[in-house]
Amino acid sequence: MQQAPEALYIHIPFCTNKCHYCDFTSYILKGQPVDAYLDALELEMQRTVEQCPPATIKTVFVGGGTPTVLTPQQMERFLASVQRWFPLASDVEFSMEANPGTTDLDKLRAMKQGGVNRISFGVQSFDNELLKRIGRIHEVEDVYRSLDYARTVGFSNLSIDLMFGLPGQTTELLEQSVSKALELDLPHYSLYSLKIEENTLFHKLYESNQLILPTEEEEYSMYIHLMQRIAAAGYKHYEISNFAKPGFESRHNSTYWRNEPYYGLGTGAHGYVNRLRHMNIKGVQPYIEACKTKLPRLEQYEISEQEAKEDYMMVGLRLLDGVTASRYKEQFPNAELEQDFGHIIDKQVQLGLMERVKQQGDVCYRLTAQGLLLGNEVFASFLAES
Repeated sequence: MQQAPEALYIHIPFCTNKCHYCDFTSYILKGQPVDAYLDALELEMQRTVEQCPPATIKTVFVGGGTPTVLTPQQMERFLASVQRWFPLASDVEFSMEANPGTTDLDKLRAMKQGGVNRISFGVQSFDNELLKRIGRIHEVEDVYRSLDYARTVGFSNLSIDLMFGLPGQTTELLEQSVSKALELDLPHYSLYSLKIEENTLFHKLYESNQLILPTEEEEYSMYIHLMQRIAAAGYKHYEISNFAKPGFESRHNSTYWRNEPYYGLGTGAHGYVNRLRHMNIKGVQPYIEACKTKLPRLEQYEISEQEAKEDYMMVGLRLLDGVTASRYKEQFPNAELEQDFGHIIDKQVQLGLMERVKQQGDVCYRLTAQGLLLGNEVFASFLAES
């Protein structure tokens, strides 16, 4: 856990609008000091590598907000700063989030020339009425146009996000969206259920009984449908919410699921370095001001070995391959997985939510099909009972 991170997350907080379900650190673009933010971001890059020199960076993920609201010139400048301060591997996975309709050919060329080689589009649905209901400003036609532009420029590693459990969404509407998504024949799909988060419009509507959502049973039905349809199309269900063709699994997100260290830069960003977790200051102007004199930390705290072990199990079990005794030993050389968590695993096995599988002299611990549906309960057991 003391090694230099090989993964880098960078936060671009600007959006054209705020979606009704979004509680991420994001701010409406109009009137924002974008260039001053990019200046501050480069200062944080400089101070970060001076304080904790990086290893070769194997994965970069630029999230938001909507990073693709940057102009082509701002995009070029931002990506050049990443290349300047971080040594990127020759086979780096360099991902950027994008909203359909915010990626014209000039911007996509700037992204590709700046090193980006993977784009994740926030599509959410292929139903225009549903998109409007959740506060998205793009329409379905924008999805097709954006993907066509990306392919024209030379991007092939493309992913889209879909959401289920949305207000007014039926299983039939979801089935239609899944069919249209699969027709695109993309290498990767991410599928997320709606979570009602505080400080969102949806939370206010929910609290006042003005938000009608699918029932829990309907949401389970949607998830099962998604798993079956996408797996039947030849995609590996490799993480609770993610499906990929072989070799196109998200390498960056796998860093989180293996509980490995990563840099986190930008306003509101989280990082994990030398068993220290940090969260950066929120707010564009406060972040800019902080970066002038120091690293822009809101809080930083050490993770004990016990907490690190619990985190390892909770995030590792999101992967359908689960965790293994040998990988646990690699992260915690003086510990044994069975000794630390065997009693919890026994209980989850009895409940039919986990299984032990022997693989090439190793032991794998993973969720069962039923455990996938009740994953949060399984994860919490490692925290509550340890």
